[in-house]
Amino acid sequence: MRVTLTIALSGLLATSPAYATTLDINVEVPKLNVAEYHRPYVAIWLEGADQKVAANLSVWYQQTGNSEGHGTKWLPDLRQWWRKSGRTLEVPVDGVTGPTRPVGTHALSFNDRQPALKDLAPGNYTLVVEAAREVGGRELVKVPFSWPAKSAQNGSAQGSTELGKVTLAIKP
Repeated sequence: MRVTLTIALSGLLATSPAYATTLDINVEVPKLNVAEYHRPYVAIWLEGADQKVAANLSVWYQQTGNSEGHGTKWLPDLRQWWRKSGRTLEVPVDGVTGPTRPVGTHALSFNDRQPALKDLAPGNYTLVVEAAREVGGRELVKVPFSWPAKSAQNGSAQGSTELGKVTLAIKP
């Protein structure tokens, strides 16, 4: 006996785009001329219009312990992120946490199929980048955007001490 299975695909392609919407972020860690330099801890997240955390994208901190303790001890120094989200997380978080980064520009890319953006409701959001450095300062920069992207969006913010230029490019 032979069974034939026919599957209708009309409409399927219209609801499943071939390409994902991407959110590309560049974060500059500036070179500082100071006597005692430590790499900054950095938190990168999205806030909704209500200023609540909609998604944690990346957190850079000291991954190993030293004579002063483990790096997680200083995560509360990322004050805004810690109050809004950090204290409720159990670090490390797969795909979110990682080691501190050296001086330079660091690129991150996310798409709407990844967990951080997959369930992001339509609306106005803000990309927030916070940096804190031992024997240094703290800084917070924000870049607003709309989601989902109906057309390409670009935004940037310039830090003054602990962060350099932060750029955001969204491509539908």
